[in-house]
Amino acid sequence: MQFGSLNGPAHELRVGAWIDGDGNPMEKPLQLADLGDGYKIIYCFQHWCPGCHSRGFPTLKYLHDNLKDKGFSFAVIQTVFEGSEVNTFDKLRVNQEQYSLKIPFGHDVPAKGERHPSFMEDYVSGGTPWFTVIDPQGDVVYADFRIDPARFMNALGADDVAFSDA
Repeated sequence: MQFGSLNGPAHELRVGAWIDGDGNPMEKPLQLADLGDGYKIIYCFQHWCPGCHSRGFPTLKYLHDNLKDKGFSFAVIQTVFEGSEVNTFDKLRVNQEQYSLKIPFGHDVPAKGERHPSFMEDYVSGGTPWFTVIDPQGDVVYADFRIDPARFMNALGADDVAFSDA
């Protein structure tokens, strides 16, 4: 099975529960258009996932800190495909504060009768940590467990951001 919905149009988000960058519950679910017209980086995690904390969040934090003022927008989704008793809605704010990320965090659980959360179904993600990058035209241009910041910036032709190992 090939993971990641590369080179296809991005699916609208179907995640129902969100907190905003200040940790407040959002009245309506986040839509891709809410993230603006530039590149969108969506990071998927589970609170109990060791790799999400050792690699994923530090990489996300680094990308966010270096790209948030360069036309990039960010969202984080807890894709609960296991461990629903631990990977709960309240863990969104815990992780948002731990990594000082003032961006929307969503909580995605499988709908009744579904095996996986909506993001995993729609984007064919392989688990967590998971990075999805959507270009300004609305196409998925990257989808994988890891993202190398230097290679990512090189692929975009962005030479004005210096990266170290994240």
